[in-house]
Amino acid sequence: MDAQRILLPYNFSPNDQKSLAFVIRTFGPLESIDVTIFHAFTPLSEIEASDHQSATAKLKRRLSYLTQELTEREMALQEVRQYLIGKGFDKDHVRYVFKSRKGEVAAAIVEQTQEEHYDVIVLNHKPGKVTRFFTGSVFAKVVTALRDITVCIVS
Repeated sequence: MDAQRILLPYNFSPNDQKSLAFVIRTFGPLESIDVTIFHAFTPLSEIEASDHQSATAKLKRRLSYLTQELTEREMALQEVRQYLIGKGFDKDHVRYVFKSRKGEVAAAIVEQTQEEHYDVIVLNHKPGKVTRFFTGSVFAKVVTALRDITVCIVS
């Protein structure tokens, strides 16, 4: 029997912790489960200019800070992977994907799902924000874009 493939988009929010707990509770006791923890980040630009310009030097320092922050985020994603392993998931069946995105987060999730053919996506949803009515939430965009896949919404 093929393993059930689960995608867990993760953005380090309290709601992501709820999704992680749901995956552990629901899929932890089962065998033949592959879990991928997915984080898509906005890529950083390179700054090309001489160092004697003060504005450029400030931008380079800021870019260095953001690069370090991305490194810390990837390390935190690795810790989430280790947490799942510690909760009983097979280390050969838990991986993480940390990749830059070109557009919206929802598009990156849909692209990852279609490329890797996941069976289940576990998303979280925080109801009640008025701004989401106008901009659309990630979960709504993902749900409307995908067909023939199970989407678990944790709120």
